[in-house]
Amino acid sequence: MTRVHILGAGTPTPTPARFGSSFVAQVGDEQIMVDCGPAATHKLVKAGLWPTDIDWLLFTHHHFDHDIDYPCFLLCRWDQSIGKENRLQVYGPTLTETITHRLLDEKEGAFAHDWIARVNHPVSQRVFVNRGGTLPRTPPDVFAKDVGPGKVCAGKDWEVIAAHAEHVQPYLDSLAYRLDTPDGSIVFTGDTQPCATVTDLAKNADVMLCMCWDDQEVMEQNGEGPFQCGTTGAARMAQEAGVKKLVLVHVGPHLSGHGPMEKGIGDIKKIYDGELLFSDELMSFDV
Repeated sequence: MTRVHILGAGTPTPTPARFGSSFVAQVGDEQIMVDCGPAATHKLVKAGLWPTDIDWLLFTHHHFDHDIDYPCFLLCRWDQSIGKENRLQVYGPTLTETITHRLLDEKEGAFAHDWIARVNHPVSQRVFVNRGGTLPRTPPDVFAKDVGPGKVCAGKDWEVIAAHAEHVQPYLDSLAYRLDTPDGSIVFTGDTQPCATVTDLAKNADVMLCMCWDDQEVMEQNGEGPFQCGTTGAARMAQEAGVKKLVLVHVGPHLSGHGPMEKGIGDIKKIYDGELLFSDELMSFDV
């Protein structure tokens, strides 16, 4: 069974119902997180999942609404471990290795003080032992790698490949990912404008989770159209790729409101003839 959990379905603008981007794909007994935006660790637990069960983390790019909870997730996953978990593997575009180093390195890491204290203080050691660990407690051990287009990683019966996405180059690199599983294929576009590389990546995919910032007409009027997908941009890319199910994520505050939401759904359905899902946080579905 493959199941997708929507942890973050919003944007950099916080609202009571949405904030940032984060998703988890469960493929059998393996779990892959894509992006780690605001409060992703807390939302993960609210969804009935647990940090130590996540063994792979993929970043689409390094805007804060996609990676700000990374320090929390790293430290929480390590703190809750008993030393028997799989090594966390983290992949993403340029800066993934650098950010991980700056967070955890013993001499230069911004949060090294935390894990050093927990490794060495007697009470922290006792908590670790009471949880089931065996001393000595070891520091966080994370495999982080900068990646580009092509094969990224694989599990028991799944594989992830990446393609360039077009967002805020040259300032940040951006990737979209395709996860192929025995139950079907899932594409995470990350933040992108409609582009051939992402469309090709999504060819005949069963599911595409696509950025949908706002009503396309509004974006064209206010100058926010380039380098992002809005309603009809997402629809055209999904239709051209032959995607069976389009899931709208990274939805902005305006489009999230009733009225604009219904108009946007109507505009999309004029172009896209597959199944459409307007996502909410903590929603999940089978592939």
